[in-house]
Amino acid sequence: MRTHVTRAAEGFDRRSFTVAEILRMQDAGIISEEENFELIEGEIVPMQAKTHIDELIKSALNIAIVRALPDRLWLGVGTTIYLSADTFVEPDLIICPRGIKLEEVKGPDILLAIEVAATSLAYDRGLKARLYARHGVNELWVIDAERRRTFVHSGPEAAGWRTIVERGRDEPLTLTALPGFSIKLGSI
Repeated sequence: MRTHVTRAAEGFDRRSFTVAEILRMQDAGIISEEENFELIEGEIVPMQAKTHIDELIKSALNIAIVRALPDRLWLGVGTTIYLSADTFVEPDLIICPRGIKLEEVKGPDILLAIEVAATSLAYDRGLKARLYARHGVNELWVIDAERRRTFVHSGPEAAGWRTIVERGRDEPLTLTALPGFSIKLGSI
């Protein structure tokens, strides 16, 4: 049996993994459940430790969203989302319908995914944003934690997003699914 491979930037093959293989490795203790990584199209991508500013923004968003959240919706914090057989991501926050098992949440179920980035801004705005679009996530906010600006992505398509709008630190962030929600990152 030939294992799956991906091609690295330098041209060498790398062993590719599936979500099922990663879960079996965690069950067997080969990969610790405390390790912080994502599986991106078969490749294990280690995640950076969160900074104080990451956590501050994430906490403020969490509180504001919960206050505006209707009973029919659910807020996930650091939830693992299985986008495909070889890709799982862990957005900082997601909003999706209540009642769906976490392992069954797919891109179109996600009304909003939020990535708060201090050290991973290029990754979150690039490859990760394209993955969210390709898998049909309805809206994505990539927040530049240092500058308190937000890149609001909407209109997912296979090749990317139809619209990406930059919101400044003093511009309100709103979401149609949460009529009572509004927050300015400059106030955090």
